[in-house]
Amino acid sequence: MLTTNKNDMTIYTQHYINGVWQTATSQAFFEVHDASTEEVMATVPQGTADEAGQAVLAARAAFPAWFGLTVEERCQYIDKIVAGLKARTDEMATAIAREVGMPIKLAKMVQVGGPVFNWGNAAKVARAFSYEEKVGHSLVVREPIGVVGCITPWNFPLNQITLKVAPALAAGCTVVLKPSEIAPVNAMILADIIHAAGLPAGVFNLVNGAGPVVGEVLASHPEVDMVSFTGSTRAGRRVAALAADTVKRVTLELGGKSASVVLPDADMAAAVKGTLAACFLNSGQTCSAHTRMLVPESRYEEVKSLLQAGIAKYPLGPSLAEDSRLGPLITANQRERVLGFIQQGLNEGAELIAGGTDKPAFASGYFVQPTALLVKPTHTLAKEEIFGPVLVVLTYKDEDEAARIANDTIYGLGGGVWSGSDERAMAFARRMRTGQVDINGAPFNGNAPFGGYKQSGNGRENGKYGFEEFLEFKAIQLKPADKS
Repeated sequence: MLTTNKNDMTIYTQHYINGVWQTATSQAFFEVHDASTEEVMATVPQGTADEAGQAVLAARAAFPAWFGLTVEERCQYIDKIVAGLKARTDEMATAIAREVGMPIKLAKMVQVGGPVFNWGNAAKVARAFSYEEKVGHSLVVREPIGVVGCITPWNFPLNQITLKVAPALAAGCTVVLKPSEIAPVNAMILADIIHAAGLPAGVFNLVNGAGPVVGEVLASHPEVDMVSFTGSTRAGRRVAALAADTVKRVTLELGGKSASVVLPDADMAAAVKGTLAACFLNSGQTCSAHTRMLVPESRYEEVKSLLQAGIAKYPLGPSLAEDSRLGPLITANQRERVLGFIQQGLNEGAELIAGGTDKPAFASGYFVQPTALLVKPTHTLAKEEIFGPVLVVLTYKDEDEAARIANDTIYGLGGGVWSGSDERAMAFARRMRTGQVDINGAPFNGNAPFGGYKQSGNGRENGKYGFEEFLEFKAIQLKPADKS
């Protein structure tokens, strides 16, 4: 990979197509900003529709031979990628901390540690998977779907790439990746690792570019068999519409407005602590963040005091500072968007519990104070995905009203229930129309299916569930044995 360093800025000039680093044809580029300093840390080339098409055709040409390898042969390549990621963990974590804003300790654990697990887990799942099943006189076979276009977001950039590319490759598919143009540096490092692992030419391809250019080629190209997209619900609708013309498979992981429902018998202190952690991870730039906290009307004042004390324990700081717990948002536009939502909430009559729109005391960086507001179900902040460190609190009179409020959203991605009784929490969790529910702060499970109901998308990621998204069914009818 050819790069140039200038004034602590890395200049990338190539895409990765058909097994080689290919110099970009356009002189246009994207600037990548360090979220804590606002300085340009890197530039990547803006890919063209023609370059995206070249990558698709390279993936198509490479598919038969890659599909023809044994599962073990494919997984041995993935083992090399895992080793490469481990060797470059510090480099990768620093890049993501700078371009996304997550504090370095968390970035190393979450933004890199998660992908290392998920690359290895893709190989583990592929090795253990049963690809054939006898059903009566038929042999039902699972085969790779073909060429996969992967369009990924900026908030957990390496992990969202991993959850698409790793299982696709393990399943026998070939891939064209369009990473986020806002946080692409991690993807360039990953492509370098994949190249060093020696995958056959065309199996993995990377083209940086804008969604309306490169992304739309992947969604609409007749030689792409499947497109896997993570991003906004608005962009997901566009991807699905473009893909419909060629009737390709589409998986979408979109927005969320997840509810943390605190039942009357819950440990309020634990519920507040757990909800804040689930809301503020990555400065709230998490699609499954628990951004609505539903509490009994009679316990609101108690919860308010706990929230004020809890939020005070989230010090803001630059992403590379070891003691930072909450970093900046990713861009100036994102900061202004979040501040605009907070102000709109106040204008609509929300009660400010903590935080607000005042600028934190930093000379630079896209910082927003961690904020909590009491809102009504009809307020904008109770419905719109804010994607920042903002928690909205809603009160309810009884569990039926709590269930109605929790489900009163176009989304259905995550959620939580807090109760002194696991049975009571389980009963309420079954009423929630959402893809994942955590009971009493239970941890994330990387083998459980991740995905949403309603306008949070379709399809699932993680473990065998994510792996199966990249497989087709084939039924081979066998002539029944002659019983005469």
